[in-house]
Amino acid sequence: MAEVLELVRYPVKGCAGTSVGDTLLTPAGLAHDRSFMVIGEDGVYRTQRRHPRLALIRPALAADGWMPGTSGYADSSAVHLLTRSSLALLDQRLAEPLPMSRFRPNIVVGGDGWAAEPHAEDRARRITIDGAELGYAKLAVRCAVTLVDQETGTRQGKEPLRTLASYRRAAPLTGSGSWAPGPRTAGGRGRPGARCRVRPSRTR
Repeated sequence: MAEVLELVRYPVKGCAGTSVGDTLLTPAGLAHDRSFMVIGEDGVYRTQRRHPRLALIRPALAADGWMPGTSGYADSSAVHLLTRSSLALLDQRLAEPLPMSRFRPNIVVGGDGWAAEPHAEDRARRITIDGAELGYAKLAVRCAVTLVDQETGTRQGKEPLRTLASYRRAAPLTGSGSWAPGPRTAGGRGRPGARCRVRPSRTR
């Protein structure tokens, strides 16, 4: 059975993520995910591509919390999903394994069934997590942020992009899918341990 292993939100785009338990899944993604971004005096936003030390900033919610975020600062899609088996396949090809944090996913899925096959998320088109439903949007193209050690805020050579290019170039260096929550997601919740089912695409 495939299940959610971890849920991670990134309150400030480019900064450290926070692993959460039960959380609201809105039509725009996980509550409080990428609600803010860092802007320089020049008015240009900052990301780990050029400012890797952003990884050391660990935002925390105020005691009274925030309203659910809108993922207004997501690069392409509201939810970033990755299976543990996809990372395991990459780690087999690397001299040293990498932590999941290098890929900054929102939802990590593992277990038996469809999620046991590496990159099965490439082919899934509709996923349900308890009462929430996610529809496939696009492949997640890997960028230079994957070169940043999320614990030290420093770039660490050419991996994993060099190895991904050796066997994933036809699938634009992807290691996961980008997902758009569907209309059924409003009011849905996600939690570690929740069953994660794949459903076929609906015909239009």
